Amino acid sequence: MDVMFDTIARINALINDFIWVKIGLVALIGSGLYLSIRLKFFQLIHLKMWLNHTIGSIFKLDKTGKNHGSAISQFQSLCTALAATIGTGNIAGVAAAIVIGGPGSIFWMWVAAFFGMMTKFCEEVLGLFYRRKNNDGEWNGGAMYYLKDGLGKMKYGSTIAPLLATLFAFFTILASFGIGNMSQVNKAILNIKDVFFGWTSDFNVAGVSGICLILGIILMIVTGFIILGGLKRIASFAEKVVPFMAIFYVVGSIILLISHASMIPDIFASIFRLAFSQEALAGGVSGSIISQALIQGLKRGAFSNEAGLGSSVMAHSASDANEPVVQGMWGIFEVFVVTFVICTMSALVVLSSGYIDLTTGMAQSGISDATLISTAFEDQFGFIGAVFIAVATFLFAFTTLVGWSQYGSKAVEYVFGAKGVKPYKVIYLVVIVFGAVMTSSLAWDISDTFNGLMMIPNLIGLLCLSPLVVKIVKNYLDRTIYKKDIEPLLHYDQQQ
Repeated sequence: MDVMFDTIARINALINDFIWVKIGLVALIGSGLYLSIRLKFFQLIHLKMWLNHTIGSIFKLDKTGKNHGSAISQFQSLCTALAATIGTGNIAGVAAAIVIGGPGSIFWMWVAAFFGMMTKFCEEVLGLFYRRKNNDGEWNGGAMYYLKDGLGKMKYGSTIAPLLATLFAFFTILASFGIGNMSQVNKAILNIKDVFFGWTSDFNVAGVSGICLILGIILMIVTGFIILGGLKRIASFAEKVVPFMAIFYVVGSIILLISHASMIPDIFASIFRLAFSQEALAGGVSGSIISQALIQGLKRGAFSNEAGLGSSVMAHSASDANEPVVQGMWGIFEVFVVTFVICTMSALVVLSSGYIDLTTGMAQSGISDATLISTAFEDQFGFIGAVFIAVATFLFAFTTLVGWSQYGSKAVEYVFGAKGVKPYKVIYLVVIVFGAVMTSSLAWDISDTFNGLMMIPNLIGLLCLSPLVVKIVKNYLDRTIYKKDIEPLLHYDQQQ
């Protein structure tokens, strides 16, 4: 099995390097910057508006999911998207970025998130505008639809658009096994094993950890009960668990940070200084450190909030909302919560732990990114701290498993039709066990690669359709702010 993993790792490394280092980072940030400029930095100019339409209205939304036919409520669609987006990348992924790239990587994670707000905004606007209903009356939306029906109607787009749409759907299926499954399970199981089953280190089955195998099987069974129940059961699960787990983690992090309050100024100073500093570090490797800070920060930014991947469109498009721009605001809010709140909390916990040198940005030798945050909580609160992170990581991973199963299902439905959904879900459940026994680094590396593969066709669609997004946003602002009596732009086929 080790030989197989090594072969997969070598092949994946070649693809990953090309996608992320050669083209991906420039494409991701460049697209976010371009869309921000085209939309006149909507995320800043209309800050009050999108806050009012999201967190300001959250207690006014219909959270019951009743009387929506086959659609789900806006609150449920948000929670389903957050379920898939808030994963172990918000805990272990942030720690990994800091260990590899230093504190400066957090600055670049924020940069990715700032521009990612508009990338995700455009995704949700186009998702709602180009969605359609399937035979069961459910809304189907995603980059594959705005590629096919949007880009496909443009000059010279009729040939390339169907191919890009199919590629995106295919890459989504692959990504669901990586970002949504293997990497999540791997981190969650590792933390559970270390905290509760450390005494089983010698228990192996077929060359893998026996306890990891058992935990993976249990997780597969519980996940299957939810995802085999369809979108309604997934949405009902998400609306109950996601708000609790997010508040649970943030409050726990704040409690820890209160005891390290005196370090906060130095932590932020280190983040900004090491994002750009050219001072000699660790024997003259500053260029490498800065490069890693940039790469790791941007990659973790994409992994944490998924802006640019086009994934969350499949959850947002299932809502009962009618206004594409309003749903786009929920996309901005999603990025804000995931990266600027939850990931920042994780970063502050790591940097206040004492295991990262705030002057050089170097991690202590022997530190494992997989368990760094757990160690920080354990140092502060003892066994209770380790239990807290194990539970938080499990909840983050579990909700992501459930949310991404919906994304993969919609992609399978696009490529193979409804008949392919049930077989896909069975395979998805089996992969949970595979992820439970994988090596940590390989799980993350595969996820990074699948993210990049999804990103390419999606960004092409967003950039080509950006004039339409500008038109839809102008129409909305003219109607709501300037009170113009004009026909709303709500759907590409107003008769549907």
